[in-house]
Amino acid sequence: MKKLVYSFIIFLTVILVSSCREDFEATLSNGALEFSRDTIFLDTVFSNIASSTYRFKVYNRSTNLITIPQVVLAQGENSAYRLNIDGRAGKTFQNVELLPKDSVFIFIEITADAALQNTNQFLYTDQIQFDSGANLQKIELVTLIQDAVFLFPNRNTQGIKETLNLGTNAAGESVEIEGFILDDEQLTFTNEKPYVIYGYAGIAAGKTLTINPGARLHFHQNSGIILANNARIEANGLLSEDQTLLENEIILEGDRLEPQFANIPGQWGTIWFTPGSTGKLNYTTIKNNTFGLLAEGPSVTTTAAVTLTNTQIYNTALVGVYGLNGSVLGENLVVGNSGISNLWLRLGGDYTFMHSTFANYWTQSFRNTPAVQIDNFLETEAELQTADLTKAYFTNCIIYGNKSEELSLSRVVAAGFNFKFENCLIRFDDQFNDFADVAEYDFTNEAFYKDIVRSENPLFRNTLRNDYRIDLTSPAKNIGDPQASQQVPLDILGISRAASSDAGAYQTTTFE
Repeated sequence: MKKLVYSFIIFLTVILVSSCREDFEATLSNGALEFSRDTIFLDTVFSNIASSTYRFKVYNRSTNLITIPQVVLAQGENSAYRLNIDGRAGKTFQNVELLPKDSVFIFIEITADAALQNTNQFLYTDQIQFDSGANLQKIELVTLIQDAVFLFPNRNTQGIKETLNLGTNAAGESVEIEGFILDDEQLTFTNEKPYVIYGYAGIAAGKTLTINPGARLHFHQNSGIILANNARIEANGLLSEDQTLLENEIILEGDRLEPQFANIPGQWGTIWFTPGSTGKLNYTTIKNNTFGLLAEGPSVTTTAAVTLTNTQIYNTALVGVYGLNGSVLGENLVVGNSGISNLWLRLGGDYTFMHSTFANYWTQSFRNTPAVQIDNFLETEAELQTADLTKAYFTNCIIYGNKSEELSLSRVVAAGFNFKFENCLIRFDDQFNDFADVAEYDFTNEAFYKDIVRSENPLFRNTLRNDYRIDLTSPAKNIGDPQASQQVPLDILGISRAASSDAGAYQTTTFE
């Protein structure tokens, strides 16, 4: 009986070992691999900057273990692409195994040099080749390479990056940020190539940065532009004939060109007007940074220190336009979707906004702050600072969003607080009468409010896409002051306001 049992065990062991050996005996690839994609389009990248990582799957639909004799880039070691297969990085791979009914991810990146071509923009292509001869299978790789002007801080002999001194903090310590001063030959930005900026590009006292129509500025993380006292910026964008190409508009955004970064806030720092600096931005779009624009005052001129005409600021992680005792004039200004507020005017200042749209439908996280905040103080750990709000004047504007109250007014009696809203559409729903006894929110007081439409949805076209156009059914139609419209006779798209003075930066229109 024991001999019978032993014989059965030996027989069973042989069967199991044989079956395992048969399952994992590799067969060579025969050209029957399947792929999740047959062409990989790696989105536009700047010269000499690494792309995001892209991936696709290779499938073994058979019941056999397959060995792929080789997986290679057609250009071999000279290719600008690089691969990663099963944790191995390289450009050529031998004997890649693929289990039965299984798959493997292949990861792809690229870093290319535009200097290899004679044009500013070119398509770079290659192939991933699986096996060879009659069994050859291919995946096409395509990338648009964009040449650019790169501006960045230098390093000293110790390898330490150049910095800009911002003064001292409350403890008397020097405050430095990574950055550099633009040379005289760098003070004109054209539309010939995009500009990629690392750190803060500083405009020195007495100097002016001129940005020509159609220029594209891309900023790395924690980068931006900072203006010294008596420095100036002139962003001279123009209305574009093609609203898809925006060929004449100036655009400031992050340096990641892949579509998944198109609307991600906080990718770079800010445009920083320090006290005594001035500027004018026309047909300029600022998007996806931390503070859209920071304007510190007080102004050293009789006119506004910062003028924003036909300017759009979108997807700001914190505040779209942040005024700190500043001086700003906004006409046909659109500020949409900010993590805290579209507009925050702090520590007083002097501000005028005409035919401007402030719309906050922030969806990245919870927002408990209004679209527009105005105050005449700044509270720090050390002290409470106060300054007169000389003027905060809004006419023919829209202030709206997905909160019940999209306007906040906070004052201390130690400083002046002068504000007025005329012919505006404002969302302020005070559902529980929390503000009934606060004089600043008395919408019947014509010293503060005149001809206000309150809490009627302006019916923006698409708030998720920052499209704040309004159609003919909008409550904002024809509520503007025609006399004020004479100062801003065309809307942000160049449409005349002669026939109807509509609130906001856009005239009402029929949507296609």
